[in-house]
Amino acid sequence: MNKSAELLVSAGSIGQLERYVEAGANAVLIGEHRFGMRLPGEIPEDGIGEAIRRAHELGAKAYVSANKLFRNEELPALPGYLKRVAEAGADAVVFGDPAVLMAVREAAPGLRLHWNAEMTGTNSAAAAYWGRKGAVRAVLARELNEEEIADFKRRSELEIQVQAHGMTNIYHSRRNLLQSYMEHIGREARIVDLGADRGRFLTEAERPGERLPIYEDANGTHVMSADDICLLEALPELLAAGADSLYVEPLLKPEEYNIAVLRGYRSALDAWAADPDGYVMDDRWLDAIRELQDPNRELTFGFLYKEQVY
Repeated sequence: MNKSAELLVSAGSIGQLERYVEAGANAVLIGEHRFGMRLPGEIPEDGIGEAIRRAHELGAKAYVSANKLFRNEELPALPGYLKRVAEAGADAVVFGDPAVLMAVREAAPGLRLHWNAEMTGTNSAAAAYWGRKGAVRAVLARELNEEEIADFKRRSELEIQVQAHGMTNIYHSRRNLLQSYMEHIGREARIVDLGADRGRFLTEAERPGERLPIYEDANGTHVMSADDICLLEALPELLAAGADSLYVEPLLKPEEYNIAVLRGYRSALDAWAADPDGYVMDDRWLDAIRELQDPNRELTFGFLYKEQVY
Protein backbone atom coordinates (compact mmCIF):
# COMPACT_ATOMS: atom_id res chain seq x y z
CA MET A 1 0.00 0.00 0.00
CA ASN A 2 1.26 3.49 -0.84
CA LYS A 3 1.98 6.12 1.79
CA SER A 4 -1.06 8.33 2.25
CA ALA A 5 -1.58 11.56 4.14
CA GLU A 6 -2.53 11.76 7.79
CA LEU A 7 -6.14 12.72 8.57
CA LEU A 8 -6.16 15.17 11.49
CA VAL A 9 -9.05 16.72 13.45
CA SER A 10 -9.40 18.69 16.69
CA ALA A 11 -11.28 16.99 19.53
CA GLY A 12 -12.79 18.64 22.59
CA SER A 13 -13.13 15.61 24.87
CA ILE A 14 -11.92 12.04 25.19
CA GLY A 15 -15.30 10.75 24.05
CA GLN A 16 -15.19 12.95 20.98
CA LEU A 17 -11.61 11.86 20.31
CA GLU A 18 -12.79 8.23 20.33
CA ARG A 19 -15.68 8.93 17.95
CA TYR A 20 -13.51 10.88 15.52
CA VAL A 21 -10.84 8.19 15.42
CA GLU A 22 -13.50 5.56 14.85
CA ALA A 23 -14.77 7.67 11.94
CA GLY A 24 -11.35 7.68 10.30
CA ALA A 25 -9.04 10.26 11.86
CA ASN A 26 -5.59 8.90 12.61
CA ALA A 27 -4.40 12.01 14.45
CA VAL A 28 -6.13 14.35 16.88
CA LEU A 29 -5.35 17.84 18.12
CA ILE A 30 -6.26 18.43 21.77
CA GLY A 31 -5.58 20.92 24.54
CA GLU A 32 -7.08 23.66 26.65
CA HIS A 33 -7.82 27.35 26.22
CA ARG A 34 -4.97 28.42 28.53
CA PHE A 35 -2.51 27.43 25.83
CA GLY A 36 -4.42 26.81 22.59
CA MET A 37 -6.86 28.80 20.48
CA ARG A 38 -10.04 27.76 18.70
CA LEU A 39 -10.38 24.36 20.31
CA PRO A 40 -13.80 22.65 20.15
CA GLY A 41 -13.61 21.89 23.85
CA GLU A 42 -11.11 21.54 26.66
CA ILE A 43 -9.13 18.61 27.95
CA PRO A 44 -7.52 20.03 31.10
CA GLU A 45 -3.97 19.41 32.19
CA ASP A 46 -4.92 16.67 34.64
CA GLY A 47 -6.73 14.80 31.85
CA ILE A 48 -4.29 15.28 28.99
CA GLY A 49 -2.35 12.11 29.81
CA GLU A 50 -5.48 9.98 29.68
CA ALA A 51 -6.48 11.54 26.34
CA ILE A 52 -3.06 10.87 24.83
CA ARG A 53 -3.08 7.28 26.08
CA ARG A 54 -6.54 6.70 24.64
CA ALA A 55 -5.53 8.08 21.25
CA HIS A 56 -2.50 5.80 21.18
CA GLU A 57 -4.59 2.78 22.21
CA LEU A 58 -6.79 3.48 19.19
CA GLY A 59 -3.78 3.76 16.89
CA ALA A 60 -3.91 7.52 16.46
CA LYS A 61 -1.35 10.23 17.13
CA ALA A 62 -2.09 12.94 19.67
CA TYR A 63 -0.87 16.51 19.17
CA VAL A 64 -1.30 19.20 21.81
CA SER A 65 -2.17 22.76 20.87
CA ALA A 66 -0.11 25.61 22.30
CA ASN A 67 -0.75 27.92 19.37
CA LYS A 68 -1.80 31.11 21.14
CA LEU A 69 0.29 34.27 21.45
CA PHE A 70 1.35 34.46 25.08
CA ARG A 71 1.52 37.41 27.43
CA ASN A 72 4.13 37.69 30.16
CA GLU A 73 1.79 36.68 32.96
CA GLU A 74 0.94 33.45 31.10
CA LEU A 75 4.52 32.28 30.61
CA PRO A 76 5.29 30.82 34.07
CA ALA A 77 2.77 27.99 33.57
CA LEU A 78 4.08 27.03 30.13
CA PRO A 79 7.21 24.94 30.97
CA GLY A 80 5.39 22.79 33.51
CA TYR A 81 2.53 22.16 31.12
CA LEU A 82 4.84 21.20 28.25
CA LYS A 83 6.84 18.92 30.54
CA ARG A 84 3.64 17.13 31.55
CA VAL A 85 2.56 16.86 27.91
CA ALA A 86 5.92 15.38 26.92
CA GLU A 87 5.90 12.90 29.81
CA ALA A 88 2.39 11.83 28.77
CA GLY A 89 3.76 10.84 25.36
CA ALA A 90 2.33 13.57 23.10
CA ASP A 91 3.46 13.10 19.51
CA ALA A 92 4.02 16.85 19.03
CA VAL A 93 3.04 20.28 20.29
CA VAL A 94 1.66 22.86 17.86
CA PHE A 95 3.07 26.37 18.31
CA GLY A 96 3.31 29.77 16.71
CA ASP A 97 4.86 31.84 19.49
CA PRO A 98 8.65 31.48 19.95
CA ALA A 99 8.00 31.44 23.71
CA VAL A 100 6.78 27.85 23.29
CA LEU A 101 10.01 26.87 21.55
CA MET A 102 12.04 28.32 24.41
CA ALA A 103 9.89 26.55 27.00
CA VAL A 104 10.22 23.22 25.16
CA ARG A 105 14.01 23.57 25.14
CA GLU A 106 13.92 24.21 28.87
CA ALA A 107 11.38 21.67 30.06
CA ALA A 108 10.77 19.08 27.31
CA PRO A 109 13.69 19.00 24.85
CA GLY A 110 12.55 15.79 23.19
CA LEU A 111 9.07 17.05 22.34
CA ARG A 112 8.42 17.35 18.60
CA LEU A 113 7.30 20.73 17.27
CA HIS A 114 4.75 21.65 14.60
CA TRP A 115 5.08 25.27 13.48
CA ASN A 116 1.73 26.96 12.90
CA ALA A 117 1.93 30.66 12.09
CA GLU A 118 -1.70 30.80 10.93
CA MET A 119 -2.06 33.07 7.86
CA THR A 120 1.67 33.92 7.76
CA GLY A 121 2.83 30.37 7.02
CA THR A 122 3.37 31.14 3.35
CA ASN A 123 6.99 30.48 2.45
CA SER A 124 9.56 27.73 2.79
CA ALA A 125 12.33 30.07 4.01
CA ALA A 126 10.39 30.84 7.18
CA ALA A 127 9.64 27.14 7.59
CA ALA A 128 13.33 26.32 7.17
CA TYR A 129 14.18 28.82 9.89
CA TRP A 130 11.84 27.09 12.34
CA GLY A 131 13.08 23.73 11.10
CA ARG A 132 16.58 24.68 12.18
CA LYS A 133 15.09 25.52 15.59
CA GLY A 134 13.57 22.05 15.85
CA ALA A 135 10.21 22.10 14.05
CA VAL A 136 9.39 18.98 12.04
CA ARG A 137 6.14 20.21 10.45
CA ALA A 138 4.84 23.44 8.94
CA VAL A 139 1.13 24.25 8.93
CA LEU A 140 0.50 26.08 5.67
CA ALA A 141 -1.63 29.19 5.33
CA ARG A 142 -5.07 28.54 3.85
CA GLU A 143 -4.43 31.15 1.14
CA LEU A 144 -1.87 29.06 -0.76
CA ASN A 145 -2.95 27.52 -4.03
CA GLU A 146 -2.03 24.09 -5.39
CA GLU A 147 1.09 25.30 -7.20
CA GLU A 148 2.31 27.16 -4.12
CA ILE A 149 1.73 24.14 -1.89
CA ALA A 150 3.76 21.93 -4.22
CA ASP A 151 6.53 24.54 -4.46
CA PHE A 152 6.59 24.88 -0.66
CA LYS A 153 7.00 21.13 -0.29
CA ARG A 154 9.77 20.92 -2.91
CA ARG A 155 11.75 23.62 -1.13
CA SER A 156 11.21 22.36 2.42
CA GLU A 157 12.45 19.38 4.38
CA LEU A 158 9.55 19.68 6.83
CA GLU A 159 6.26 17.83 6.74
CA ILE A 160 3.45 20.07 5.52
CA GLN A 161 -0.10 20.26 6.84
CA VAL A 162 -2.98 21.61 4.75
CA GLN A 163 -6.52 22.37 5.83
CA ALA A 164 -8.78 20.18 3.73
CA HIS A 165 -12.22 20.89 5.17
CA GLY A 166 -14.23 23.32 7.25
CA MET A 167 -14.36 27.03 8.00
CA THR A 168 -11.29 29.19 8.39
CA ASN A 169 -10.40 31.96 10.78
CA ILE A 170 -10.17 35.34 9.06
CA TYR A 171 -9.86 37.68 12.04
CA HIS A 172 -8.91 37.43 15.69
CA SER A 173 -8.94 39.96 18.53
CA ARG A 174 -7.67 39.22 22.01
CA ARG A 175 -10.64 41.18 23.30
CA ASN A 176 -14.11 39.65 23.60
CA LEU A 177 -15.46 42.66 21.74
CA LEU A 178 -17.09 42.35 18.34
CA GLN A 179 -16.71 46.07 17.72
CA SER A 180 -12.98 45.54 17.17
CA TYR A 181 -13.68 43.71 13.91
CA MET A 182 -15.98 46.45 12.65
CA GLU A 183 -13.27 49.00 13.32
CA HIS A 184 -10.74 46.73 11.62
CA ILE A 185 -12.65 46.50 8.34
CA GLY A 186 -13.46 50.22 8.42
CA ARG A 187 -16.96 49.96 7.04
CA GLU A 188 -20.51 49.56 8.18
CA ALA A 189 -21.29 46.16 9.61
CA ARG A 190 -23.86 44.70 11.94
CA ILE A 191 -24.20 41.75 14.27
CA VAL A 192 -26.99 39.24 13.66
CA ASP A 193 -27.96 36.98 16.56
CA LEU A 194 -30.02 34.00 15.38
CA GLY A 195 -30.44 32.51 18.82
CA ALA A 196 -28.45 30.18 21.01
CA ASP A 197 -28.91 27.25 18.66
CA ARG A 198 -27.65 29.12 15.58
CA GLY A 199 -25.00 31.43 17.01
CA ARG A 200 -23.99 34.95 16.02
CA PHE A 201 -22.98 36.23 12.59
CA LEU A 202 -21.37 39.36 11.25
CA THR A 203 -22.71 40.83 8.01
CA GLU A 204 -21.27 43.68 5.94
CA ALA A 205 -23.41 46.30 4.25
CA GLU A 206 -21.83 45.62 0.84
CA ARG A 207 -22.54 41.88 1.10
CA PRO A 208 -25.72 41.43 3.12
CA GLY A 209 -26.13 37.80 2.07
CA GLU A 210 -22.69 36.78 3.37
CA ARG A 211 -22.70 35.72 7.03
CA LEU A 212 -19.45 35.43 8.96
CA PRO A 213 -19.82 33.20 12.05
CA ILE A 214 -18.46 34.61 15.29
CA TYR A 215 -16.68 32.27 17.65
CA GLU A 216 -15.64 33.45 21.10
CA ASP A 217 -13.52 31.57 23.61
CA ALA A 218 -11.26 32.45 26.52
CA ASN A 219 -8.74 33.86 24.04
CA GLY A 220 -11.04 36.44 22.47
CA THR A 221 -13.19 36.90 19.41
CA HIS A 222 -12.67 34.93 16.21
CA VAL A 223 -14.51 35.83 13.00
CA MET A 224 -14.77 32.83 10.70
CA SER A 225 -15.23 32.44 6.95
CA ALA A 226 -18.65 32.57 5.30
CA ASP A 227 -18.12 29.28 3.47
CA ASP A 228 -16.43 25.94 4.05
CA ILE A 229 -13.37 24.55 2.36
CA CYS A 230 -13.99 21.10 0.89
CA LEU A 231 -11.01 19.54 -0.90
CA LEU A 232 -12.31 15.98 -1.02
CA GLU A 233 -12.58 16.08 -4.82
CA ALA A 234 -9.06 17.52 -5.02
CA LEU A 235 -7.47 14.78 -2.95
CA PRO A 236 -5.18 13.44 -5.73
CA GLU A 237 -3.82 16.95 -6.37
CA LEU A 238 -3.15 17.51 -2.66
CA LEU A 239 -1.31 14.21 -2.34
CA ALA A 240 0.64 14.86 -5.53
CA ALA A 241 1.62 18.26 -4.13
CA GLY A 242 3.15 16.47 -1.15
CA ALA A 243 0.66 17.14 1.66
CA ASP A 244 1.63 15.03 4.65
CA SER A 245 -1.38 15.89 6.82
CA LEU A 246 -4.93 16.94 5.96
CA TYR A 247 -6.72 18.89 8.66
CA VAL A 248 -10.49 18.88 9.19
CA GLU A 249 -11.69 21.95 11.12
CA PRO A 250 -14.64 20.89 13.33
CA LEU A 251 -15.50 24.27 14.85
CA LEU A 252 -19.17 25.30 14.94
CA LYS A 253 -20.22 22.04 13.29
CA PRO A 254 -22.43 19.29 14.73
CA GLU A 255 -20.48 16.19 15.66
CA GLU A 256 -22.60 14.16 13.22
CA TYR A 257 -21.38 16.39 10.40
CA ASN A 258 -17.72 16.06 11.38
CA ILE A 259 -18.04 12.28 11.54
CA ALA A 260 -19.50 12.22 8.01
CA VAL A 261 -16.60 14.37 6.79
CA LEU A 262 -13.99 12.15 8.40
CA ARG A 263 -15.58 9.01 6.98
CA GLY A 264 -15.57 10.50 3.50
CA TYR A 265 -11.95 11.57 3.61
CA ARG A 266 -10.89 8.26 5.20
CA SER A 267 -12.58 6.31 2.40
CA ALA A 268 -10.91 8.49 -0.21
CA LEU A 269 -7.46 8.29 1.37
CA ASP A 270 -7.66 4.51 1.70
CA ALA A 271 -8.83 4.11 -1.89
CA TRP A 272 -6.00 6.29 -3.16
CA ALA A 273 -3.39 4.46 -1.06
CA ALA A 274 -4.57 1.09 -2.36
CA ASP A 275 -4.36 2.12 -6.04
CA PRO A 276 -3.22 5.68 -6.86
CA ASP A 277 -3.24 5.14 -10.62
CA GLY A 278 -6.73 3.64 -10.59
CA TYR A 279 -8.20 6.02 -8.02
CA VAL A 280 -11.71 7.25 -8.82
CA MET A 281 -13.70 9.63 -6.65
CA ASP A 282 -16.89 8.03 -5.30
CA ASP A 283 -19.67 10.62 -5.32
CA ARG A 284 -21.29 8.97 -2.31
CA TRP A 285 -18.46 10.24 -0.09
CA LEU A 286 -19.34 13.83 -0.94
CA ASP A 287 -23.09 13.23 -1.00
CA ALA A 288 -23.01 12.14 2.65
CA ILE A 289 -21.38 15.45 3.56
CA ARG A 290 -23.75 17.53 1.44
CA GLU A 291 -26.75 15.92 3.13
CA LEU A 292 -25.62 17.47 6.44
CA GLN A 293 -24.13 20.69 5.05
CA ASP A 294 -25.65 23.95 6.28
CA PRO A 295 -27.61 25.24 3.22
CA ASN A 296 -26.41 28.76 4.01
CA ARG A 297 -22.75 27.73 3.69
CA GLU A 298 -21.22 26.87 0.34
CA LEU A 299 -18.63 24.13 -0.07
CA THR A 300 -15.67 25.58 -2.00
CA PHE A 301 -12.13 24.76 -3.06
CA GLY A 302 -10.92 27.81 -1.14
CA PHE A 303 -7.74 29.16 -2.72
CA LEU A 304 -6.58 25.83 -4.12
CA TYR A 305 -7.18 26.66 -7.79
CA LYS A 306 -6.96 30.44 -7.59
CA GLU A 307 -4.20 32.26 -9.40
CA GLN A 308 -2.57 34.63 -6.91
CA VAL A 309 -2.28 38.28 -7.94
CA TYR A 310 0.43 40.28 -6.19
